[in-house]
Amino acid sequence: MTAIHADVAIVGGGLMGCWTAFFLRKRGRSVVVLEKGAVGAQASGVNFGNLRLQARFLPQLPLALRAHALWEEIESLVGDRCEATMGGHLRIAFTGEEMRILEEYAREARPHGLDLDILDQASLRRRWPWLAKAIGASWSPRDGSANPRGSAPAVARAAKRLGAEIHEAVRVVAVEKRGSTFDLRTDRDVAIESEVLVNTAGAWSSEIAELFGERAPIFAAGPPQFVTEPVRFFIEPCVQAVDGSVIFRQVARGNVVFAGYPRGPSDAVNNRAPVAPRKTIAHMAHLGETVPALAHCSIIRVWSGIEGYLPDMLPVIGRSPAVPGLYHAFGFCGHGFQLAPGVGLVMSELIVDGRTATPLEPFAIERFKGRAPAGVESLAGEFDASLRAAPG
Repeated sequence: MTAIHADVAIVGGGLMGCWTAFFLRKRGRSVVVLEKGAVGAQASGVNFGNLRLQARFLPQLPLALRAHALWEEIESLVGDRCEATMGGHLRIAFTGEEMRILEEYAREARPHGLDLDILDQASLRRRWPWLAKAIGASWSPRDGSANPRGSAPAVARAAKRLGAEIHEAVRVVAVEKRGSTFDLRTDRDVAIESEVLVNTAGAWSSEIAELFGERAPIFAAGPPQFVTEPVRFFIEPCVQAVDGSVIFRQVARGNVVFAGYPRGPSDAVNNRAPVAPRKTIAHMAHLGETVPALAHCSIIRVWSGIEGYLPDMLPVIGRSPAVPGLYHAFGFCGHGFQLAPGVGLVMSELIVDGRTATPLEPFAIERFKGRAPAGVESLAGEFDASLRAAPG
């Protein structure tokens, strides 16, 4: 049995875990990351790749803005651009009510440091004549996208260069707190002892939290996603409908990546996230209605992933109120890709300094304490009916 001692053990080798390891090594802490599969193979690597500031929960904007500043310097930080492109984000409306939603959000976001432009239909057509159906939009010029599949491995390589240990295909099977240290046993010939434990295990994070009597009603779901054959490049921004029926961007190679609600079920036990064929057909129809030039494109690949969701669609971020040395960062509800470097930085500040200037109160795990298991009936537009009927 190989015994490893580290200042910090991180369970979960997605972007949250890798960025946390990166920034902890910057602060001189020894770090071991344990990933049950491959780095970035779950939600971190199969998401849409949005680097989106607009449409976030307003109290989350300070964290999102910190994260965005890091994405804008990604190549100098980790030695890889991760295909990050800041082509802007266009949030389109199909109805008058949706336009009112955009206008209200733009007003409320401005005091938080996010400036958005509201565009009427004529302005929208002049700038992006290939758009049909939309009657207006909110424009966030600072936003963009990156390649999800390459990002977590790039951050992991950078953390390793700084001295972090990252173990793939190592599953944690037991954790105990003995005095001031955590003892972690794995399914391999590796045991870890650490003063700090960070839970970034994604859709599986509740398994770690429940070992210490903490509860978060996380459930797994998968966003259906598709990519077309390469076509002439003409779409610079990421585009997302207010109702989530269509979300798309085009990569430099010409392929159009698109997604849309509702999200479907994922099997976190067997690591499967199927996409029903009817969703492929329906979303392709939505895309053709929104961008007629893409109506006859061929789809070359369909996929989904296993993402962790909470009924209030907000993550858990911060220290455990019950167990000294335990920290959580999970349940990002499909919105974590852009936040990841900010989360890693904030976690390093909490662990090393004991505090952070970034507000985290809405994301405390104790918000679920004493509550009955909650369903997601209120999220009718975002999840399949089978998920909405199930308890959280």
